[in-house]
Amino acid sequence: RTQSAIEPLIGFFVNTLAVRSDVSGNPSFLELLSQVRQTCLEAYAHQEVPFESLVDALGVPRHLAHAPLFQVMFVLQNTAEEKLLLPGLEISMKGSAGTVAKFDLTLSMGEVNGTLGGTLEYATDLFDRETILRLRESFITLLESVLREPEAPIYALDIIPTSERQQLLVEWNATAERLPETTVHELFEEQAARTPEAIAVVFEDERLTYAELNVRANQLAHALIGLGVKADGLVAIALERSPAMIVALLATFKAGAAYVPLDPDYPTERLAFMLEDCGARVLITQESLRERFPRAEQIIIANDPVLAQQSESNPRRAVVPEDLAYIIYTSGSTGKPKGVAVEHRTIAHHCHAVHRYFELTSRDRVLQFASLSFDASVEQIFPTLCFGATLILPEHGLNTPEGLDESLHRHQVSVAHFPPAFFEQWILQERPFLTNTSLRLIQVGGDVFPSRLVSIWRAACQCSQKSIRLLNGYGPTEATVTTTFYDIAEKLSGVSVPIGRPLPQRTLYVLDRYAQPTPIGVAGELYIGGIGVARGYLNRPELTAEKFIPDPFSERAGARLYRTGDLVRYRADGNLEFLGRLDHQVKIRGFRIELGEIEAAVLGHPGIRGGVVIARSEASGEQRLVAYVVAATDVPPTTGELRTFLKTSLPDYMLPAVFVFLPELPLTPNGKVDRKALPEPEHSVVPAGAGEVPRDAIEEILAGLWATVLRRSAPGLHDNFFELGGHSLLATQLVSRVRDAFG
Repeated sequence: RTQSAIEPLIGFFVNTLAVRSDVSGNPSFLELLSQVRQTCLEAYAHQEVPFESLVDALGVPRHLAHAPLFQVMFVLQNTAEEKLLLPGLEISMKGSAGTVAKFDLTLSMGEVNGTLGGTLEYATDLFDRETILRLRESFITLLESVLREPEAPIYALDIIPTSERQQLLVEWNATAERLPETTVHELFEEQAARTPEAIAVVFEDERLTYAELNVRANQLAHALIGLGVKADGLVAIALERSPAMIVALLATFKAGAAYVPLDPDYPTERLAFMLEDCGARVLITQESLRERFPRAEQIIIANDPVLAQQSESNPRRAVVPEDLAYIIYTSGSTGKPKGVAVEHRTIAHHCHAVHRYFELTSRDRVLQFASLSFDASVEQIFPTLCFGATLILPEHGLNTPEGLDESLHRHQVSVAHFPPAFFEQWILQERPFLTNTSLRLIQVGGDVFPSRLVSIWRAACQCSQKSIRLLNGYGPTEATVTTTFYDIAEKLSGVSVPIGRPLPQRTLYVLDRYAQPTPIGVAGELYIGGIGVARGYLNRPELTAEKFIPDPFSERAGARLYRTGDLVRYRADGNLEFLGRLDHQVKIRGFRIELGEIEAAVLGHPGIRGGVVIARSEASGEQRLVAYVVAATDVPPTTGELRTFLKTSLPDYMLPAVFVFLPELPLTPNGKVDRKALPEPEHSVVPAGAGEVPRDAIEEILAGLWATVLRRSAPGLHDNFFELGGHSLLATQLVSRVRDAFG
């Protein structure tokens, strides 16, 4: 009671004070305490203002999901409790048993016999009991830390109990394991000696035994050695999928060099940059692609009959596990792709880990799905050939569900790896895709895996009476293919599938902006340590130093951590959950994309003076690239002209689906582009062909199929599928629907 006149009245005289703390500048706890004291004193001077009046004055939008202005309440019961005497009544205190939380979180405290005690009330829609118990222990740990070091900056105060810290840093990273120090080609040569007549590679009607594959790789390796290829030297490989591609990989290893994959589907300008940047003196390619590489110093044509004159014996080259094994280029924020350098011992250890985790045997037939330009290919090819299984190189047409079904059935594939976008397209097809399959294991990786797909997958398996193991894998190229696996066996909660726990000899740390561990359930950046950490970025020492840092948690000399830029958190069961990115890197249909590289390419067009690219989420959950551009002339370039220009330097998966022209880009007060203020693309805006209606029944059906797949109004007769936001996966959906409609 603040007035003596109302002191004897019975009633609920309580008002809520909304207070705000400023923790910028990293104050010490004592400085923060002084600030909070002053804030509260100023608030008490205005405590007569009803909270509802404050909300109305500020015009705060009301939401049924939470209280306005604040969601966390602190209550301190510090009023004297005098015994209440009423004639004929005996009165005692009784606690209330509330069943509805008024706020997200309420901490109520009071003093009893010189000791502070309290209760935590929480919204069960947001928290479970285990989380609140951990929060309680963290709060007590924080108070103890404050008592020890009241002058420490608040970010340095400890909030993780000792037992939880032991769990986060030690127990969940107990992945040490002794494995032989070797190389991939040595493992392959040992396997070829054990099972020379076993089938190693299948491509269409061609089959290579382990002995035949080893001989062909040896002959090419001797040719490379004859050209002066040495340890840590680089050999570029530009080949379409075929056995020659596998021969080239093994031959490069046997010659002591590292390979640099050049995807023939990439634009010529991009391939030229990669070849010049890596400085590879030798290129292995095929006759049909030779003219795309006019600057290559020395070219070997795969399958050249001259190679058969080389020695068939294993080359005696001194290759040590620390030598370079491959350079794979990923999207770069500076406008140019960057090469990630990985060593031999790293992929040899990874082969051992995959062999055990997948339980690979000589009976397995593994589908080689990914392009060599993506490190998923490393995981599909080398463990298979190091441990006696058969590698299936699929024919053309694998990009459609029907083509995949045919390959799986024809080759009796038992192990396959898909990006989530393709996996979704495959399992959502109407045909019974699992009826005639030998699949026993599928790994999905390279992007967020929506949990809604798991129930669809399980229903399909149950319908076809198949028991197929399903894994979710995660790992950046800089940490060698896959760092974590999650075996999808139990019931899932949340919108995405967890990414799991570390593989042997990998360590994972979830750290805040000050490189301090975050508690269980609290988001932070994922740092990866252990055997999988790459050597660094080719010819980029500054970026290497920024992203590959000393490991403060390791006792091994020279140990490093890779800063992933991925936002994650630990679940209570020790599995990691992926939450998003801390920068402008995105994943589109499994492809890793730096938006800065696309923006640099867009700004290279003479008709554009400003531009920014973002990834927008569709209602379907799919993401698409949207470019917002400002024209440099009164007559802006058309969407088609921009796409044609960008295709000279960017691969198809990096082309924006939509271009939005703006008079100016919205800016924040400090002059940066305000990405949150960018408008939603107008779905009704279509290229010049709009309005040309279908002329017959066939065109009406086709237009309807386009509209369904593209999720927009019916297109015009001459509209371009890709300019309307289409991409390769949507194109395969369209082809399937056309086949179903017309037979």
